[in-house]
Amino acid sequence: MSRILSLLYGIACYAVFVAAILYAIAFVNGLPVPRTIDIGPSAPFREAVVVNVLLLSLFAVQHSVMARQGFKRWWTRIVPVAVERSTYVLLASLVLILLMWQWRPIPAVLWQIGDPAVVVAVQALSFVGWGIAFASTFMINHFELFGLQQVMHALLGRSAPPPRMKTPLLYNVVRHPLYLGFIVAFWAAPTMTVGHLLFAAVTTAYIFVGITLEERDLTGMFGDEYRAYRRRVGMLLPFRRGPARPDEATAPERMPASGAR
Repeated sequence: MSRILSLLYGIACYAVFVAAILYAIAFVNGLPVPRTIDIGPSAPFREAVVVNVLLLSLFAVQHSVMARQGFKRWWTRIVPVAVERSTYVLLASLVLILLMWQWRPIPAVLWQIGDPAVVVAVQALSFVGWGIAFASTFMINHFELFGLQQVMHALLGRSAPPPRMKTPLLYNVVRHPLYLGFIVAFWAAPTMTVGHLLFAAVTTAYIFVGITLEERDLTGMFGDEYRAYRRRVGMLLPFRRGPARPDEATAPERMPASGAR
């Protein structure tokens, strides 16, 4: 019964995540939903900046702290290992929902594209960014990343396989295609308001902090294998730094950045 409940809990957490991320796409891109980056309760400029930065900081802290290995070792003394990832996904989704609910728009326009064709192209670029981010999760292990694989293993009485490095498709072009997709999605805006700029700038800064923390964890997990990967493949820019030296040979499958949790 506990295994079945864990599975149902994992599915429910994943459903909350899907709802939150679909609304987030509409929120960032200004699609017709009740609240977006530029549509919502008004507030004085200083109040809006403070509230928005606090919301973004809460999102960043939750993500960074709960993703660290030390926190996980402590946290799994409280929650079962099988649902640790699902709980992380649920809390991240709830914080994202809180952010979108309490966001204070700052609608002053910094720049606006007037050419309709260019507007469509920039909007399409933003959706390409979302597509890159979404596709990147399937290039590694989407269902492990969002907790479903763990609860399924628990249901079947299986142990989780040990982590291994793999760099499929886009992970052979950049180390963090997931983060690259988010950056493209956030910055490709035909109309850039102060609020949108604040959102894009703070989230991008957090992405770089997150990459630093994540790569430290991955280096600790995979050692020289990951160091060789870092030397060979760019972080966010799609270029190779040159072939690996003979002493940098890696296994055929490697765990990508933005995927090892």
